[in-house]
Amino acid sequence: MTEKEKCTLGILYDANSDPELLRERKQAAMELYRYNRTSPEEESERLTILKSLFGKSDENMIILPPFHCDYGYNIEVGINFFANVNLVILDEAKVKIGNHVFIAPNVGIYTAGHPMDTVDRRNGLEYAYPVTIGNDVWIGAGVSILPGVTIGNNCVIGAGSVVTKDIPDNVLAVGNPCRIVRSIEKK
Repeated sequence: MTEKEKCTLGILYDANSDPELLRERKQAAMELYRYNRTSPEEESERLTILKSLFGKSDENMIILPPFHCDYGYNIEVGINFFANVNLVILDEAKVKIGNHVFIAPNVGIYTAGHPMDTVDRRNGLEYAYPVTIGNDVWIGAGVSILPGVTIGNNCVIGAGSVVTKDIPDNVLAVGNPCRIVRSIEKK
């Protein structure tokens, strides 16, 4: 079994010395290097780069540079997606983002984690669990979304939150760890 197959299965794998994974991360890094050096007038070029990088995207997508990810092809975004500056997506596993999602500055979405066992960490092993963000979600500034989390539809995640567990539909959730504060009623 390849390291990439292990990653896809959510089991420990070696991302630090596998030639295929190293090549794919370098390829994404080169595209991001180009992307992060575009001028504000080069919106069309930005979109072209993101569409070639992502697994699924829409024409109406804006991510303000700088933006960083590991592979790109594991990222899927719906329609009308906006992300402010300094978005980081560690997309070792799938990251699915729904329609009409807005992300504030300095947000991190992380699918990768490292084992508690020191020997496994020393050997460069890691795991990856997918992250899903529903439709009509607003992620506040400085939020960290950890591996394996699903955020439901119509949610607001307050600034500075660390999302460690699933968040159901239609709620405001904040804090470290992120907790539900109240439901959100549609008007």
